[in-house]
Amino acid sequence: DTTLTGSLTIPSTVVNGSTTYSVTSIGDSAFFKCIGLTIVTIPNSVLSIKDSAFCDCGGLTSITIPNSVTSIGEFVFRDCSSLTEVTISNSIDSISRYAFYGCSSLSNVTIPNTVTRIGEAAFAECSSLTNVTIPNSVTSIGEAVFFECISLTNMTIPNSVTTLEGYVFYGCSQLTTVSIPNTVDSIGDAAFYECSSLTNVTLPDLVTSINDYVFYKCSSLSSINIPDSVTSIGFTSFLNCSSLTSITIPNSVTIINDGAFFGCSGLTNLTIGSGVTKIQDFAFLDCNQLDTITCY
Repeated sequence: DTTLTGSLTIPSTVVNGSTTYSVTSIGDSAFFKCIGLTIVTIPNSVLSIKDSAFCDCGGLTSITIPNSVTSIGEFVFRDCSSLTEVTISNSIDSISRYAFYGCSSLSNVTIPNTVTRIGEAAFAECSSLTNVTIPNSVTSIGEAVFFECISLTNMTIPNSVTTLEGYVFYGCSQLTTVSIPNTVDSIGDAAFYECSSLTNVTLPDLVTSINDYVFYKCSSLSSINIPDSVTSIGFTSFLNCSSLTSITIPNSVTIINDGAFFGCSGLTNLTIGSGVTKIQDFAFLDCNQLDTITCY
């Protein structure tokens, strides 16, 4: 019923005829586009909240998910643009994909230490999100989880995580620091695309490839270590990283792909290791301050 307005308390039981039923689930799209709803109270009898249950509830400001709830579906709070706070049940083991996508007023999220997986784009376009603590229980962070979270300023990845998927911090323009643990062995395409406030990154020793677009237009990035484990540097991976002044490419790298350092206009010193056998087109185009190149 899209005409629902104000506060709603979901009952723990309902009566049909002479039979009383416990309310154990909130079904698919149950309150889809109930834009007048402001506050929802969910009873402890509820075990699951299904896909898109509160999707497009643009007036919803707060919701507490009780500890009885063990699963929340995909798109469950997508585009709840007035939602400012959410308490996630400590019985939930995963945050499904697109769960909070487009919750543009959501500023703080506490993820309980029962959660092991954060699904694709779960917090994408949460443009007011400034602080997120990811517990050590999390082993998987999906693609584009924090896509265009433009207010996010810092992030610590727990050492339980081994892979950063593609687009994970795409467009996080206020992100200044990110701590990547040594357990991470893969960073996906465009992971830090246009993170224009990011100043420095330490890559773990297990990373074997700097993938395409990873640091594309990270214009404040002033230092980056490339560990000896890396064998390739991807397409436009550092394009327009104009604050980089010095780069050392280790002997382990065999290929520098097209446009890898295109437009790194602040680059003055470049060291290329002995393992490089191929430098692709435009790899160092418009590096117009480059005055020292050392090749081994």
